[in-house]
Amino acid sequence: MAIRIFIDQGHNPSGPNTGAEGNGLREQDVNFIVGVYLADLLRADPRFEVRLSRNSPDEILGTSNASSLAARVRMANSWPADYFISIHCNSNVNPAINGTEVYVFQQNTQPYWLAQHVLIGIVERVGTKDNGVRLNPSLFVLRRTSMPAILVELAYLSNAEDAQKLRDDPYGFAQGIYNGLLSYFGFAPL
Repeated sequence: MAIRIFIDQGHNPSGPNTGAEGNGLREQDVNFIVGVYLADLLRADPRFEVRLSRNSPDEILGTSNASSLAARVRMANSWPADYFISIHCNSNVNPAINGTEVYVFQQNTQPYWLAQHVLIGIVERVGTKDNGVRLNPSLFVLRRTSMPAILVELAYLSNAEDAQKLRDDPYGFAQGIYNGLLSYFGFAPL
């Protein structure tokens, strides 16, 4: 029985719920392509089944922030997915702030352990700074999904070095998440 992974590429390309921008990159574009690469890796692995929240770069979910988030959660819950991975990029007014962090609803849970594996996978693959697994129970996609859910902040668009990595190696970030999943499940690479 394949493990069902729902990949949510955070934010919309335009309209409601667009993402951060920095160093010539738009968060929604980076999220989209990293999600597609991750889906490709998972589809090539018979141990997984995968669905995306955004199947084309111009697909818009919802008519407001709230309905956009609700649509993503509804798609995952109705499938039903076994795991939910939301992909984002970070931004900070201080351009020196950099690195990768993963958000979860609660400590010492399956999502918390999955987040640790995914974080290590990304940091080892692309060389971003390890900012740790962080709790944020207020995030809608972590609160309302009926399966273990994590929200990955790949790197900071507002930091020049992070932005360069996101621009040059989106595939590496996807591979990092994939490696983290394999490690979490105790799977050998194919």
